[in-house]
Amino acid sequence: MTSNEKLLARVREALADQKDMEEKRMFGGICFMIDDKMCIGVNKEEMLCRIDPVEVDAALEHNGVREMTMGDRVAKGYIFVSDEAMKTKKQFDHWINLSLAFNKFAKSSKSKKSKK
Repeated sequence: MTSNEKLLARVREALADQKDMEEKRMFGGICFMIDDKMCIGVNKEEMLCRIDPVEVDAALEHNGVREMTMGDRVAKGYIFVSDEAMKTKKQFDHWINLSLAFNKFAKSSKSKKSKK
């Protein structure tokens, strides 16, 4: 799966001033890790945002936003945002800011190495 280069460039620009930011290949696209926590991703034509789970219902009221599912399980706090929901800079910034705000409180999913 390839990622949308234009969307990747927009996300990179929006996150350029973030300290401890790293890009990783995940979920069939590119994820932006901030402080070792998945924050935002780009997969094909959508942006994957990790937001506060209490914000998900309000986010889903926007056209072009859907929950992330893995099989038949909903990934709590993860949403996909299509171009329809981020056409303007104001809309795009809204999703970036929601993700960055939650990243401060999100737990790292960094796995701990097992002891041998």
